[in-house]
Amino acid sequence: MARRDMARAEQGPDDQHGGVGTHQGAGNRLTWKCVSVQGRESRYGEAGAGPTVLFLHGWGLDHKVYKRALARLVAAGVHVLAPALPGFGGTPALPRTTTDLEGYAAWAGEFLRCVGVGEPVLAMGHSFGGGVAIKLAHDHPDQVRALVLVNSIGGSTWSHRGPRRRAMSDRPLWDWGIHFPADVLPTRQTRRVVPVIVAEALPSLLRDPRAFWDAAGLARRADLGSELVELRRRRLPVVVLWGRADRLITQDSFEDLCEALGRPQVVTVPGAHSWLIADPDAFGEVMTNVVDIVRLAGGDAGPVSRSPDTARSRSVEGG
Repeated sequence: MARRDMARAEQGPDDQHGGVGTHQGAGNRLTWKCVSVQGRESRYGEAGAGPTVLFLHGWGLDHKVYKRALARLVAAGVHVLAPALPGFGGTPALPRTTTDLEGYAAWAGEFLRCVGVGEPVLAMGHSFGGGVAIKLAHDHPDQVRALVLVNSIGGSTWSHRGPRRRAMSDRPLWDWGIHFPADVLPTRQTRRVVPVIVAEALPSLLRDPRAFWDAAGLARRADLGSELVELRRRRLPVVVLWGRADRLITQDSFEDLCEALGRPQVVTVPGAHSWLIADPDAFGEVMTNVVDIVRLAGGDAGPVSRSPDTARSRSVEGG
């Protein structure tokens, strides 16, 4: 369970020249570390002081892709832990028998114990990481005091065509794949974002193709309706963020997720699936308000209600 620092806070070219958004200062950058989780060396980033936020990244990416967005999150006054999930970013894959969302959630719970976090955390997940966060909150309720879901998987509906409802399990691979490049690679920031994503995602694919594509299957077919209903019953504070140009997490899927949760706090933005990577400053502004909402909820009261129709929005580049 021993931890060790891999390096000092990482600084890339975009950090040195302002990059995507405004420079936030060296104190907000994550330091990259290693810890043994379930007997395997796992990598993670850490920065900040205050209430602990566990950030879980999306499929095909890893924790380092989000470093500028997470620097803005740290500036909101929280302690951020951003692990590379099994099969990504140098963290070994889960055993084949536990490569499911339950297995990822159990790994995340063990990660928190191994880095010495004893109090419940605010679990925040983007895309596939949102599904892991939902399962963590459901299966390990003593470790999660609130949820923030950013363009998250978990809604049971793929689409509605007239009276016909098509479940996520019916979604063909080609439909998921055709939207993935456009939604993950924001057009206005392509020259800056693509090299970062390729540099972090490609090694994961080459290191363990099986784990890489197994996780893709989980993300494409995820249906966490029963877990979401149970979290609603427990009155867990939940904030849902969604980019209105997202075609990976469809509007029907987003609305289904919100319906299962009851009336969560909802924030929509004009961005695509990876809006928080494309415009970290916008993410930082939104998260300052979200963190305040969670603090007000305190883990004891239900989430502040706002319907998707009246959700607060902000212009976001990319998508």
